[in-house]
Amino acid sequence: MRLVQLTVPTGKRETILETLDERGIDYVVTDEDSNRDYTAVVYFPLPSPAVEVVLDEIQEAGIDEDAYTVVVDAETVVSRRFEALREEYENGDVESDRISRQELQAEAESLTPTFAVYAIMTVISSVVATAGLLLDSPAVVVGSMVIAPLIGPALGASVGTVIDDEDLFFESLRYQIIGVVLAIAAAAIFAWMVRVTNIVPPGLAISEVDEISERLAPDLLSLAIALGAGVAGIISIATGTSVALVGVMIAAALIPPAAAAGIAMAWGQPSAAIGSTVLVLVNVLSVNLAGLLTLWYAGYRPENLFSLGPTEERVRRRVVGLGVIVLVFTVFLGAITYSSFAVASFEENARGEAELLLEDEAFAQYQLLEFEVIMDQDYPFRSPERVILTIGGAPEEPPPELADALHERINQHAESSVDVEIRYIGLVERETA
Repeated sequence: MRLVQLTVPTGKRETILETLDERGIDYVVTDEDSNRDYTAVVYFPLPSPAVEVVLDEIQEAGIDEDAYTVVVDAETVVSRRFEALREEYENGDVESDRISRQELQAEAESLTPTFAVYAIMTVISSVVATAGLLLDSPAVVVGSMVIAPLIGPALGASVGTVIDDEDLFFESLRYQIIGVVLAIAAAAIFAWMVRVTNIVPPGLAISEVDEISERLAPDLLSLAIALGAGVAGIISIATGTSVALVGVMIAAALIPPAAAAGIAMAWGQPSAAIGSTVLVLVNVLSVNLAGLLTLWYAGYRPENLFSLGPTEERVRRRVVGLGVIVLVFTVFLGAITYSSFAVASFEENARGEAELLLEDEAFAQYQLLEFEVIMDQDYPFRSPERVILTIGGAPEEPPPELADALHERINQHAESSVDVEIRYIGLVERETA
């Protein structure tokens, strides 16, 4: 429910009150003598879905943008006429649950802080995320998402497009571009400082840190996070619900991958930054695409009906453009996903071959103790480089035929030659007296 406070321009009092009477809206009028351009202030309650319709009608009656119109939350309204008005507008569909176009625009603008605050908070969140990744600490990484100020610009571009507010669109676009650059640059500088000052162990391999490695070779599931964040973000602000948790979700799609890209650059491995950088870009675009489609589906349109045609064409072009770029990136992520699947299949088949060989009667006295696949560093499409098998058996040396057989069988499942390293541990059994 909303309470609307509207200043009435001189000469428009009767017209506006007639509009409210025709709609069956209760109102209170107070005279206004502080400004000669306005004669009164009208207060009236409305169900949330009715705000946009009523304000558009009143504007057509002569209220221009220079008039003061304030829309605030109303906790409770006790009125039979209001209940009838609610039944008229609240019919349970998507459009009846959303806030007005005017409120949506104000909400989108309020979610974007000033540029200085935005830049500082983005840098801080990126530095915290970088520290969390290097510490391999999921809790610290989550903390970096909480302080990231990304939800406003991420959703503002979609809002600006559908309501024909190009200033909001370009400002949000500029913020997003600057935010991504700042996040990656801040992460790279901080990670480089940490590395050269030996705050982390000198021989730290970023591929061995789980929180980092999983973002250097992302898969298609990462795309679902961004699309879900975009839809959830738009629904949250369009229905007037809290956006705090959704902001964390959007930050989860952007800040950790940006930090991982910066770490890879600081470690002198620019190729390792490709996957995480692509993930950041595809997530940004996916959030915008999902938000744009959700807003249009929810029924938001520009205020001026003459702008409807051009806006529809603009929305169509941007949806197609975003969709094509996201599709290209999706193919890239799909290739990484397939590469990861191939590696997992190789590891499973190679282990199975080793176990099957050791079940052979000629090698029955040996047992497989450990099996490890060492990957190369060719991010984001990594492949097996070496297989290490730890085999236990009698104290004497195993026959060379065992190593040859293992090498041959394991390489049957590899796309390129893989080194096989066998570590033998002599086992001695002692019977208790």
